[in-house]
Amino acid sequence: MGRIIGLDIGNVRIGVAVSDPLGITAQAREVITVRSPEEDVDAIRGIVKDTGAVRIVAGLPLDQNGEIGPQAEKVLAFVETLRTALDIDIVTQDERFSTAAAERALIGANMRRSKRKNVIDMVAAQHILQTYLGRQSCRGV
Repeated sequence: MGRIIGLDIGNVRIGVAVSDPLGITAQAREVITVRSPEEDVDAIRGIVKDTGAVRIVAGLPLDQNGEIGPQAEKVLAFVETLRTALDIDIVTQDERFSTAAAERALIGANMRRSKRKNVIDMVAAQHILQTYLGRQSCRGV
């Protein structure tokens, strides 16, 4: 198997989560502040190198009807930039409601709104990656 990186790609921040080596659980790792595509790719390249990841799962923010909207197009463009720059398998995962699920989890943990802002993207990335891992497990992959 090998570690898998989950990304919640936004306009301001990129949340990052990493799986365990067996691909069973996802852990929130960090938040990258978006600067330029080159700097963002370098930051992700460093995480791939540090973790020895074999795959990236990028959250795809489909609209309520499950279709690709303007934000999803931005994410797909960045995913193509990553594919060009990194030698790693990259897949997308429907991320609808991942930020809402992350917010509910943080509220459930009694985290104040001001602190949630700093971690919500990496918790959303964790949710995206855990959903992906669960689906792979159901498929027997």
